Amino acid sequence: MVTANNYDVVIAGAGPAGSSAAIHLAQRGARVLLAEQKLFPRAKLCGEFISPECLDHFKHLGVAEKMTTAGGARLTQTVFYSRSGRSVSVPSEWFGNQNSALGLSRAEMDHLLLLRAREAGVEVREGTLASALVYEDERVIGMRLKTGEVTSDVTAPLVIDATGRTRALVRRFEDQKARTGRQHPSLVAFKAHLEDAEVAGDTCEIYFYPGGYGGLSSVEHGLSNLCFIASAADVRACHADAETVMKQIVSRNSRAAYTLARSRARSEWLAVTLDSFGRREPVPADGMLMIGDAAAFIDPFTGSGMLMALEGGELAAAVIMRHLPGLRNGDQFSALAEDYRTSYQQLFGSRLRICAMLRRAAFVPRLASVAIRLFGASVRARRALARATRKG
Repeated sequence: MVTANNYDVVIAGAGPAGSSAAIHLAQRGARVLLAEQKLFPRAKLCGEFISPECLDHFKHLGVAEKMTTAGGARLTQTVFYSRSGRSVSVPSEWFGNQNSALGLSRAEMDHLLLLRAREAGVEVREGTLASALVYEDERVIGMRLKTGEVTSDVTAPLVIDATGRTRALVRRFEDQKARTGRQHPSLVAFKAHLEDAEVAGDTCEIYFYPGGYGGLSSVEHGLSNLCFIASAADVRACHADAETVMKQIVSRNSRAAYTLARSRARSEWLAVTLDSFGRREPVPADGMLMIGDAAAFIDPFTGSGMLMALEGGELAAAVIMRHLPGLRNGDQFSALAEDYRTSYQQLFGSRLRICAMLRRAAFVPRLASVAIRLFGASVRARRALARATRKG
């Protein structure tokens, strides 16, 4: 065991939420450690759609120019397609001062954010597993980290779980019965970079089909990113083969059948199981906060997942800095916890409720078709609904 180090905040997970929180905290003088299990750059299952509002966040983080010159595609609209091919479009300019969204791989985006975190003064440890939580009098006071064969305990007044849908840290202390009693995941997500997909370079396309939906849009190097969700039953029927699922399930959507007909995977297929969408408890334990997908997994078809991650990191940092002087002097965690719960609800509560309602239609092609037809008839209603997936 190596001698413990001490920080103001220790964060597990260097995705956009974890890196965002780390950068904001370091820029305001906090001592931050950011631990990431993988070595960057690395591929990540994601729609890789960076909405226009994210570009303003990148400015505050000090990475805007690097992001916009990294070779990603400018995406000026998102077009939603029913199974029959009926469509409705949502212009990117509806969502902020920028006229376009950005299609950029997570390998590139996350790496740029991690480099910026180091530059801002964050201590970054890649290839480091957060293997356990450290407690004192039933309060979380740090993490046990493992890098290769070396194990160390790091302590801080505050621990952040930014490990995404896996929620790797919070699972360390969840009740074992609750964990083992969970139902098997009902959905599986796949992602790969494709060549020769027939998608317009400036468009993100969303396809609805029985049991799921998928998205296709351009990224760097002339490739397209395909990310889709299918029912676990359909995946099993296709012998868990991503190419077969794409051809037999996703291509039930007539537009997807056209755009994907000649496409070929240029990257390894990634796959994860999904057990739930929506919000979880943002303060699961004394001394610990959740951010990003660990706190709430918003439906990918909204195109706002990356935005929520960046917003969540900034929100957590702002709340922490309001209370950090007191925590350094031994104040109770309860005031920070209440502040964070309230602020989180104000920022994300409304959009998560709206997305939960939209989800019911997204997984039923007939309902999705009706919704596309109705919102296609009214630009005003379409714009209001689209913006409601972004605002608290």
